[in-house]
Amino acid sequence: MPTIPRRISSLGIYHVVYRGINKQRIFEDDEDFQRFLDTLQRFQTKCDYKILGYCLMSNHVHVIMKTGKMSLGRIFQYIAPSYVPWYNKKYSRVGSLFQPRFNSTPIESENQLLIAIRYVHQNPVKAGICKHPAQYKYSSYKDYFDNALIDDTYVRSIVSCDDFFSFNCQKNNDHCLDIDDEKPRMNDKNAAKIMHKISGCKTVTEFQALAVKVRDEMLRKIREAGISMKQTSRITGISYGVIRKATASVGSRSGPVIA
Repeated sequence: MPTIPRRISSLGIYHVVYRGINKQRIFEDDEDFQRFLDTLQRFQTKCDYKILGYCLMSNHVHVIMKTGKMSLGRIFQYIAPSYVPWYNKKYSRVGSLFQPRFNSTPIESENQLLIAIRYVHQNPVKAGICKHPAQYKYSSYKDYFDNALIDDTYVRSIVSCDDFFSFNCQKNNDHCLDIDDEKPRMNDKNAAKIMHKISGCKTVTEFQALAVKVRDEMLRKIREAGISMKQTSRITGISYGVIRKATASVGSRSGPVIA
């Protein structure tokens, strides 16, 4: 199937979502999150882009980006190959970390931009990770107007600082570019804790290194703990098909959830 060309924004502004391959975790600890943010900052001048907002989740990233002369696709040919080898070396893994193609939506108006930024900042709230955008460490919300990575010039020309924060906290039914086709019963952070309690593995890489028989037994126990197959795939990095085969005898989310 031929690749569909990306839609081009007349403003050069895009909402980008880039997720881990098979929806697996791409950040395990604070150092990983910071490394990705440092990577975004390091290539700003070389690739001629500006970051207008961001939120890094455990298995995907949201970035609002204004491009210059370099195309969006070309920009991420710098960003991903810089972060992935570092991550692979740290966790003794090989191969791809991100999905082959990231998703992007062109932003064509000031109102659409503000809504997209609000959507990005409220992502961890709607995922049940925190109750207020300011409580999440890995988004641009809290220090938006005092953040070396953020270019706030465009937003300042649209809205005041006070109105910006007020707008970002409003309850809404915004529907922007996203990657999940399910609403998990618990957030991935808590599900990962259950995975660790059951298997003893702290990271995706450790879980993937388990012997097949042991891995499959751990997958069955994780499913029996009440975690869906899709969420199990995200927190273990094991493909949906493998999990389905290994846990064929497990009833659909009928077991108790481990606290």
